[in-house]
Amino acid sequence: MFLEFFLRLRQHNLPVTLPEYLTLLAVLRSEAGISSVSDFYALSKTTLVKHEQHLDLFDRVFGEWYNGMQQTLREELPDIPPDWLKDALHRQFTEDEQAALAGMGGLDQLWQRLRDLLQEQDERHEGGTKWIGTGGTSPFGTQGQAPEGFRMDKTETGNRNALKIWEQRAYKNYADDVELNTRNMKMALRQLRILTREGIENELDIDRTITETSRQGGLLDIQLRPSRKNQVKVLMLFDVGGSMDGHVDLCNQLFSAARYQFKHLEFLYFHNCVYESLWRSNQREHGDGRRDRVSTQEILNTYNKEYKIIFVGDASMASYEITHARGSVEHYNEEAGIVWLDRFKARYPHIVWLNPEVAGYWKYTHSIQLVREWCGNRMFPLTLSGIGQAMRCLKNPKITFDGH
Repeated sequence: MFLEFFLRLRQHNLPVTLPEYLTLLAVLRSEAGISSVSDFYALSKTTLVKHEQHLDLFDRVFGEWYNGMQQTLREELPDIPPDWLKDALHRQFTEDEQAALAGMGGLDQLWQRLRDLLQEQDERHEGGTKWIGTGGTSPFGTQGQAPEGFRMDKTETGNRNALKIWEQRAYKNYADDVELNTRNMKMALRQLRILTREGIENELDIDRTITETSRQGGLLDIQLRPSRKNQVKVLMLFDVGGSMDGHVDLCNQLFSAARYQFKHLEFLYFHNCVYESLWRSNQREHGDGRRDRVSTQEILNTYNKEYKIIFVGDASMASYEITHARGSVEHYNEEAGIVWLDRFKARYPHIVWLNPEVAGYWKYTHSIQLVREWCGNRMFPLTLSGIGQAMRCLKNPKITFDGH
């Protein structure tokens, strides 16, 4: 039974290992007091899940496995006459009756009791403490108040307190296929950390302290070292306006997360494609003027090749805005956008492009295909998984978008 659960987790690509599974079995065989489905759920989640990103997937697989197991066992039991479960009685339970409901035992005990009852019971029961029925304190039936048990019908009424806590999906916001938020983005951006030790020695070096203390015959000799700091340098360029207006909130979250994560961060704005100038503020002046406009060539000269370059944009435009001079929809550009993009690629060895458009639609937009070709398939979707892949690509340029 538990082996099937383990194999199902592996089939869903949840990274669980055999030693973790053996640890789970060892705890179940011990005297740890695992006596209910909720106990097993909590134990298995603690033992088998190593990253909060996988918590929601674990809940889904657990529910699938458990419901399948219930169905298998239920098929072994005879059918229950429908009139046994007819809602004919509503009761208010005393405190003593409710207290007596706790501690019904675990899943195996409940199933065994259900089998035994079906061999004995031959009529409908209401409000009882033992038989399958309605409105009672028995763990089997409907409209009752047993905190642990099986609801025998498929309605949504009653107290809804059967053991199905995994169906609440409390961790779905941690999954990599849900809408992003700033917290999740921070987690994904952390993969770009390049930690070095610089500055004054203000952090205890435990290993060296132990070694030097031993050399001093047990006389404490405290050793310090500089603290580690994330020294990665990042230049982010955001596409704004036009089709990007629908992605403003998502880009704001990414901007907020990046400012928190990277100590050395610079950011600039462009529209559709990079041309001879960029701007530091997204606020317009009179007409089409931009505040803080800066020469693109100046940017290339100012920031050295150690900077990691992250373009953020949907790359959705007319193809001539990339390929032709005077193709910009905002101004007269003497050189094509691809010329300026190539200058970025020649200057910086670490470039990725984050695209908020759904990856499945990229192949239908010619301009997106042009940009993907330009960046060597290092365009990634603006999802938790996509950001994670992009950060790994910035550390290892051989990584490209795998389509997932």
